[in-house]
Amino acid sequence: MFGYRVPAPNEALLISGRKQRGADALPFKIVTGHGTFVVPVFSKATRLTLAMQEAEVEEDCYTQQGLTLHVQAVIAFKVGDDHESIAAAARRFQGDQSQMPVLVGRIFSGHLRSIIGSMTVEAIIREQQTLADAIVDASKTEMARIGLDIDSLQISSIHDKGVGYIKALAAPHQARVNQEANVAQAIADQASAMAQQESKRNQAEYARQTAIAQARYQAEIDQAQQTAAQAGPLAAAQAQQHVLVEQAIVAQKRAELRQAELVTEVIRPAEAEAERIRTLARADADATKLSAEAAAAQGRIALDQMMIEQLPDLLRAAAEGLQGANLTVLNGADGLNSVVASLAAQGTALLEAVRKGMATPTATATPTAAAPPSTAVVRRDAA
Repeated sequence: MFGYRVPAPNEALLISGRKQRGADALPFKIVTGHGTFVVPVFSKATRLTLAMQEAEVEEDCYTQQGLTLHVQAVIAFKVGDDHESIAAAARRFQGDQSQMPVLVGRIFSGHLRSIIGSMTVEAIIREQQTLADAIVDASKTEMARIGLDIDSLQISSIHDKGVGYIKALAAPHQARVNQEANVAQAIADQASAMAQQESKRNQAEYARQTAIAQARYQAEIDQAQQTAAQAGPLAAAQAQQHVLVEQAIVAQKRAELRQAELVTEVIRPAEAEAERIRTLARADADATKLSAEAAAAQGRIALDQMMIEQLPDLLRAAAEGLQGANLTVLNGADGLNSVVASLAAQGTALLEAVRKGMATPTATATPTAAAPPSTAVVRRDAA
């Protein structure tokens, strides 16, 4: 909008041309953070930067020992946010804001020389932050008068202009550091060598285990290949063995069958024939025996018949011999009976002897036999 001005967040808008009210009123109006109308012709608006700025300081300073040190520092500053600081900075730098870093550098150069002159080189090197804080504290009042705030001061470098004092100060520490560095490097090298040796051992062990595993795998592969290669012949041999076993079983069955056939065809008929012959022989023997017995029986029957036929004559002759004899018969009727029985027994014994002689053709028959004793006594008296 025409006549309406809005300052940037890091700017302050300075409006002049109108009289400000109040005894301590500024000759211009300060506007920050919002816009305002600026009446053309009657008012004029300018801008003052509130952004962070940087100033560099590079000075040759003398220390408490009289040694010259070349010091470089960097200062970060800005215009203060309050209206008093903005007004102070506007009065001094509104015409040429580029002069702020130059003026700040000069202010800090003076304080830097003053403070370094009261310190030794050793203190300056060891306590650089203390040196920076002292310079900032010394310049705060002066910087506040011109409306500037110091954010930080950093010493970037300190040199002794080729004198070698700082280097000499650092020599013992450097030697110690070098020694420690060498020791550390030696330890590191030793550890590295040990690590490399351990790594080589591990690699060798891994290579050994890998080789063993590969050899084992190769052996298993070779065994599997040999097994596979032998599987065919082995299967054929086993099949042939089974065939031979089956053939042997068949041959045994055939032999058993042939044996049974031989038993049926030869042995059984032969045994039957032998049994028939033995039966016929026994029958013949029995027939012969029966014939012999029959013949013997017929002989005995004929002999008996002949004896029977001759027995009356024998008894008659015995009776004739006893006729006219004086017989004394003891025991009465019993004695007589004994005599008769004795005669009968003699006749019977004679008949039995004849029978035995006929029954045993090879034996010589004895026709005579002793008469059994008798209890009867026969006495013959001549007439």
